Amino acid sequence: MNIEENHVIVIGTGKSGVAAAELLLQKQVAVTLYDGNDKLDTDKLYRQAPALREIPLLLGDLSEEQMEEFQVAVLSPGVPTDLPMINRMRDKGIAIWGEIELAYHFGRGDVLAITGTNGKTTTTALTGEIMKNYFADVRVVGNIGIPYTSQAAQMTEQTVTVAEISSFQLETIHTFAPKVSAILNITPDHLNRHHTMECYIRTKEDITKYQTKEDTCVLNYEDEVLRAFGEKECPASVVFFSSKRRLDSGFYLDGEEIHYAHDGQDEVVINVNDLNLLGRHNYENVMAACAIAISYHVPMDKIIEVLKRFKAVEHRIEYVTEKRGVRYYNDSKGTNPDAAIQGIRAMNRPTYLIGGGYDKQSEYDEWIEAFDGKVKALVLIGQTADKIEACAHAHGFENTVKCETFEEAITYCYDHAVSGDAVLLSPACASWGMFANYEERGRIFKEFVCNLEE
Repeated sequence: MNIEENHVIVIGTGKSGVAAAELLLQKQVAVTLYDGNDKLDTDKLYRQAPALREIPLLLGDLSEEQMEEFQVAVLSPGVPTDLPMINRMRDKGIAIWGEIELAYHFGRGDVLAITGTNGKTTTTALTGEIMKNYFADVRVVGNIGIPYTSQAAQMTEQTVTVAEISSFQLETIHTFAPKVSAILNITPDHLNRHHTMECYIRTKEDITKYQTKEDTCVLNYEDEVLRAFGEKECPASVVFFSSKRRLDSGFYLDGEEIHYAHDGQDEVVINVNDLNLLGRHNYENVMAACAIAISYHVPMDKIIEVLKRFKAVEHRIEYVTEKRGVRYYNDSKGTNPDAAIQGIRAMNRPTYLIGGGYDKQSEYDEWIEAFDGKVKALVLIGQTADKIEACAHAHGFENTVKCETFEEAITYCYDHAVSGDAVLLSPACASWGMFANYEERGRIFKEFVCNLEE
């Protein structure tokens, strides 16, 4: 579709929606911005994005007559694709695009795209740093916090774009074909949005939908769904990585060493003790980033230079400070049970664990079982506190504490932890309802902790 000749409605006025509208405005495409909130603070919107004053803004309910004006709707990632309004648009023949498709349409150069339930942000950040160590023009975008659409207009044929892509964003692609893609893992998450695991898995695998054998897809061999996909269905050439077994081809972890097997050779890439990252899940992220970079023809020495200096991203098992011999870690990005499992596995001290938050219809049994004697107390907040407490007790873990506020939970840990312990914020839940996002939750945790008395 030639979007330039159509009237486009951008749905949602958050960061992604604003960036999409600004891109369309730059490209001189007829665009209208829409938000279902009829009490939207328009003054604040225009202060943040003055250029949007040039385009129409619709608020509240969208009438059938208004819909007739548009040929394309660009959805922000947070807008479910099965809303009645979106279904009505489809019935009218309006093309449903997402921010990723829009940016890809206008962008230039090659795209390296990373998805998966957990590890996306760390892998994207690491891959971005590796690319910057070898290429002159690198953009790190997507779910990592910088809208892809905000960078697309400045891209050239020499641009390398490293994009963190969520399942929400993959629901609305039509031509998006990364040169290298990666699916790190698939475990239950966002079932309130995708409804079934089958739908969630299919959506993640769609990152490869428009790839060919000339492209590459990096997959986790230890994820049975991804292994089967890579061996039978994936349209791209596959590179596997494994943290549990030796591979004849691909990247694997053997003891404390990461290896790269290829063309009948087997070379040691790095010893994990030379990394600044903790935990097996992070070693998987490192292998995935290496596989992406090698597939894009980055020399191994350039990769290793970055591996040795790269540090954990903010909010992902991030060391904050030590107070009275107790170490505090911010894992606010642990927004589902599987991510939180990686957080507790990385701890090497008796741990006070702060969990709970918005209910994404997750189950917490495997998370509780992963405590493995490390957790001294599970301190719970938010909507899921009762549900998680009941699950913990059912698994024989009785030392649970429910707190009314986030600050009360941190204070409880501070009052009870002793020298040699750790306090870990790793909620296993989304932040919505109590915080704007996981970043705000993590920042508040760090600020509060840093102000505790020594």
